[in-house]
Amino acid sequence: MSLLYNLDNWVLWAIWLLAIPVGGYAFVHALMQRADAFTAADKLTKPAWLGITGASALVLIFFQGGPLGSGALFWLAALVAVLVYIVDVKPAVVGVQGGGQRW
Repeated sequence: MSLLYNLDNWVLWAIWLLAIPVGGYAFVHALMQRADAFTAADKLTKPAWLGITGASALVLIFFQGGPLGSGALFWLAALVAVLVYIVDVKPAVVGVQGGGQRW
């Protein structure tokens, strides 16, 4: 019965633990792309996205309290920034460079 009372805590911790490698992936992906592909896709520049995804990855790593700590707002903003990169910017940049859907 106590598991149900703490289910929301467990779900938030699982999301936090999964968000850390996703943030690292977004940073590494942005690092490996050509700089002109970002402007050709009509997105922010490569240094801007490197800063956004890098800072987001650091926030996700170093806010040890996770989603339930005092830095929950920063953690949530970092997660949203990383997801925006993966869902919006990454496909546009890959499409400009000639890559297509691989699934």
